[in-house]
Amino acid sequence: MPALELTPDELARVLTEGSLEVVGRMRYSSNGTFLVDASLDGMVVPGVYKPQRGERPLWDFPHGTLCRREVAAYALSDALGWDVVPLTVLRDGPFGNGAVQRFVDHDPEEHYFTLMPEHEERFRHFAWFDVLANNADRKGGHCLLDRVSGAVLGIDHGLTFHPQWKLRTVIWEFAGESVPDDAVADVQRVVAQLDDGFFGRRLRDLLGAEEIAALRLRAEVLLEQGLPLPDGHYSMPWPLV
Repeated sequence: MPALELTPDELARVLTEGSLEVVGRMRYSSNGTFLVDASLDGMVVPGVYKPQRGERPLWDFPHGTLCRREVAAYALSDALGWDVVPLTVLRDGPFGNGAVQRFVDHDPEEHYFTLMPEHEERFRHFAWFDVLANNADRKGGHCLLDRVSGAVLGIDHGLTFHPQWKLRTVIWEFAGESVPDDAVADVQRVVAQLDDGFFGRRLRDLLGAEEIAALRLRAEVLLEQGLPLPDGHYSMPWPLV
């Protein structure tokens, strides 16, 4: 049964429990990234597998943590109800433990700069989300239009949740805007779960205490001050797409 016919629960079960077959390595990725098929009970879901052992060491992020940050980004998106990040799980695979994310069928010629004119409101959710996640690498090519659902989704969230401010993004059109009431309610609900709620328990399996405390602080600042203004050249990723 193809992925587009599966319920969300079935999709999650296949990605979490299914056998993973490597279809090929994805070019142009800075870390080891593989296209896989997850199969279970006749159900097949294409996915993107990023094993921990394929992560290149970075000077500012602890080594071997990027796959957990990918899953934490999905957990945040899911808790907010904004569906910015495709379903992502942490599991064992052909090359060891890593993140497996549902593959988004998309046109590789489309990206933030081509999608923005028709999806302005959707990208406001991206802007709020990236502040909360402290996304240090929101390139235009990390914004995909799902050919199946028609939704704009975000990928590549390994460089997130650093306790120091590191926001780098191409989405600055909404800088200085306040957060509307409905989104405020979403953020407040998530913050309330950080100590004892389900979301908080999920994060504690993926991030350190300092990183979770910094998320709480960013949420408070976002709600009080709105979206930040760019802070010099470091505010933009490179390349832009």
